[in-house]
Amino acid sequence: MKLLLDTHVFLWWSNGDSRLSPGVLDALRDPINTRHLSSVSGAEIAVKVRLGKLKLSDSVINVLREQMSRSVISELPLLLRHAAILATLPLHHRDAFDRLLIAQAIDEGMTLVTQDAMIQQYAVAIIS
Repeated sequence: MKLLLDTHVFLWWSNGDSRLSPGVLDALRDPINTRHLSSVSGAEIAVKVRLGKLKLSDSVINVLREQMSRSVISELPLLLRHAAILATLPLHHRDAFDRLLIAQAIDEGMTLVTQDAMIQQYAVAIIS
């Protein structure tokens, strides 16, 4: 299964946070699954750092590279076709970052790993 990690899941998993559900942990640990982080999540992390809502031990790029390398996570770039899908999504969720992740997961046939209940309102495969 191709997993697309929501930003909070990436951060929580990287930090060993106990808020991740057993189902999410099982999916993340399963060696058959591939793990992906969107460039959208990189942008969201950078925004949160800049606003002072998130503290990192190093620069955004260094932390992302280190955590992705350690956890064998591939980068998923934002493509124009993802943006086209974004334009068709209902506005159930007001967070543009999350709607972009939903659009990417739909287009790429990925399962979105999230603990955000609002995302369940969309026609996207999720593990929560």
